[in-house]
Amino acid sequence: MNVEAKNNPSLRDRIEEAIVSGIFKPGDRLEEQSLAEQYGVSRTPVREALRQLQEAGLVEIKPRRGAAVTVVGPADLIHMFEVMGGLEAMAGRLAARRLDEASKRELLACHEACRAAATQGSDAYYYENERFHMAIYRASGNPFLEEQARSLHRRLKPYRRIQLRSLNRIEQSFAEHDKIVTAIVNGHSSEAEQALWDHITIQADRFHDFLAGLSRDR
Repeated sequence: MNVEAKNNPSLRDRIEEAIVSGIFKPGDRLEEQSLAEQYGVSRTPVREALRQLQEAGLVEIKPRRGAAVTVVGPADLIHMFEVMGGLEAMAGRLAARRLDEASKRELLACHEACRAAATQGSDAYYYENERFHMAIYRASGNPFLEEQARSLHRRLKPYRRIQLRSLNRIEQSFAEHDKIVTAIVNGHSSEAEQALWDHITIQADRFHDFLAGLSRDR
C-alpha cells in the first residue's frame, strides 16, 4: 500500500459506511475524482479503497464504465449468513479441540477488548468484534478454513456493522461471545460449534429486525 493510502486508513470504511447507510445507493456510480474531492484525498487512495470494496463485493468495477455500488438482495444475505454460520461453527469446534496457550491468550485478550469497547458504541465494538472472530479462525489450526472464513467475513462486514446498531445488540453480542469463549477454553467442541452458529445465523424475527434496521438507516 502506498504512503498516502496509509495516511488515510479509514477511507475504505468511510466509503463503506456511505454505501450501507444509503448515501450511495445500489447502482450509483462512484467516480474517483468526485470521491477524492469529497474525502479530501487524491485519486490514488480512492482507487485502492474501491478495489478493496470490490473484493468485499460492495462495489463492481467494469472496464470503461468505472465503479458502481453492488446490489445485494435479502435472499443473498440470508444465504451468505448461513454459510458464514457454518464456517464459524466449524472454526469454533476445531478451536475447542486444538486450542494452545498462545491462541488462548489471544482469544481472552480479544474478549476483554470487546468488553471494554461495548461501552464505547457500535463502531468501537465493531472493530474489536472483528479481531475476536479472526482469533477464533486462527485458533482452529486450519489455514484453509481461516482463509475462507476471512474472505466471507470481509464480504459481510458492512451488514454486520449495521446489525450492531440494533437496540441492545452489542450487549447481546458480548453475552454470546462469553458463551463462545467459555466453550472453547473448556474444550467443549459441540457447545462452541452451536454457540457460534447461533451467534452468526440470522433467523426469523432476528433477520426481520435486521432488515428493518437497514431500511431505517437507508
